[in-house]
Amino acid sequence: MSEYIFKNARVIDPGNNIDSIGDIGVSGSVIEAPEKLKKPQIIDLKGKVIAPGFIDLHVHLRQPGNTQAETIATGTAAAAAGGFTSIVAMPNTTPAADNAGAIEFLRQNAAAQGVVHVLPCGNMTKEGKGQEMSGIGSLKSAGVVALSDDGRCIQDHALMRHVVEYAKSFELPILDHCEDNQLAAGGVMHEGKWSVLLGMRGISGASEELMIARNIILARQIDWQIHMQHVSVKESVKLLRAARAEGIKVTGEATPHHISLTDEYIKRYDTNYKMNPPLRSESDRLAVIEGIADGTLTAIATDHAPHTRTAKEVEFDSAPCGIIGLETAVPVSYTILVKTGVITLPHLIRLFTTGPAEILRFKHYGLSVGSTADITVIDPDACYTVDKNTFRSKSRNTPFHGMEVQCRPVLTMVAGKIVHQEL
Repeated sequence: MSEYIFKNARVIDPGNNIDSIGDIGVSGSVIEAPEKLKKPQIIDLKGKVIAPGFIDLHVHLRQPGNTQAETIATGTAAAAAGGFTSIVAMPNTTPAADNAGAIEFLRQNAAAQGVVHVLPCGNMTKEGKGQEMSGIGSLKSAGVVALSDDGRCIQDHALMRHVVEYAKSFELPILDHCEDNQLAAGGVMHEGKWSVLLGMRGISGASEELMIARNIILARQIDWQIHMQHVSVKESVKLLRAARAEGIKVTGEATPHHISLTDEYIKRYDTNYKMNPPLRSESDRLAVIEGIADGTLTAIATDHAPHTRTAKEVEFDSAPCGIIGLETAVPVSYTILVKTGVITLPHLIRLFTTGPAEILRFKHYGLSVGSTADITVIDPDACYTVDKNTFRSKSRNTPFHGMEVQCRPVLTMVAGKIVHQEL
């Protein structure tokens, strides 16, 4: 049984209100008091920060169905390199993760090939088509941690109400992609100044705002938790801020790309800037950042969406939406939020740890003695240039190649096993 003592680190554990210089011990797969270890390996982390393992609420592993773009092995390796010890696997695979068999396939393959915890998310509706509710009870029994139709939003409000009611009965949070299909139909970028200048059909911010309002109403009526994925427009942030002030059980996440990029980048016609929801205006970007700063948005998630080079190297209108993000999330977020003084480092760590853990309803999470030894170590002073050619992910569709960033994940430990190290 392996034993470690991580010494001289700045320990930041938001869930336990810890921010101090100290030592963390690990025995086997759990956190242990350093003085109780007999023959530990000593790892000096002076100048580094040690935190509970980071959680990504929004990851596409593409297996089964599109293993040319990503696999469980490459996706979890990318997660480990990015400092994530747990990732929530979205259900839009082929076949869809709408039944117990599909969830068991994911669990078995993740156990055999993965290097981080892969947390299954089940479809709210069969095949994610928004027409018929999935067997939520059997999905719960199979081990899902949440429900989502990912890139598809249930348009039928009555069906969505039933899904939320069943989700409550099985204590499963809902992770919803908020988009009204009629308002978004045919759009390839944000509807605004740049869509007009570039002659491209836009996606109105109202398409997101409308469904977030719908979800707030349902969360209030049913008194259950609905989480809004990749919030991107200022009106959505306002709605969530007001709803949370009333005590309604709604939460929201931001992505690194929506806090760092805007629709102006589309003038490059580079499909690595095409995503859904699309990159929005500068005022939207600033509003999302404000939502992070004031606690309206409680998590950062990557929406890691791998695509092959062939799929992305087409006309902008024809290209699939999405970018990879596991290996750039921490440095991009630090550079935009902490380096500029918008939030503190402990606040950023909360967005990757306690925030997601609370959304997933995890009861025991952190660096307390007896907790699972899921640990992330970052070097907040490390400055470097993002190089997509060094990624562990199988895909390279990133808009951040060549960006100067600060803060690098340097060690990732999952259940007491070091799965990534760059010390």
